[in-house]
Amino acid sequence: MSLRPPAARPVPGAGRPGGTGAVMAGVAVRESVTLAGRAERARAARAFVSEVLGSGHPCGDVAILLVSEIFTNSVRHSGSAAAGETVTVAVIAKDGVVRVEVSDRAGTGTPQLRPASRDAEGGRGLQLVARLAARWGWRRRGGRMVTWFELSHG
Repeated sequence: MSLRPPAARPVPGAGRPGGTGAVMAGVAVRESVTLAGRAERARAARAFVSEVLGSGHPCGDVAILLVSEIFTNSVRHSGSAAAGETVTVAVIAKDGVVRVEVSDRAGTGTPQLRPASRDAEGGRGLQLVARLAARWGWRRRGGRMVTWFELSHG
């Protein structure tokens, strides 16, 4: 299956009432955190995204869900689960777009959409990303794999 991101489309939950959190019109936010490459650190990744975007951000719930999926994939499918390795989560928000990047120690594979059977317990993470994000993709950068998604609001 192609790794090209889907065409831009409305994001579920966009435009709902609530505060804009840490991201205000015209103000760029760029923050990152580096976490141990362990599955239980996905909670810290979710909390970080929530804190950066702030309570009531129109993309907050979807961003938290998707960062959890990508962080978990990073730990499972890269070298970041090895002792002492890390996963970095970055949030970039500006002009109605929230971009979240998850960087890990690149494994041999690449992020790919895969079909999951109805009763499969896993395999739907990137399907969620592809369905809910306005755009998503990946790139290799200096021995690291960066998987990213963008959400639009406003």
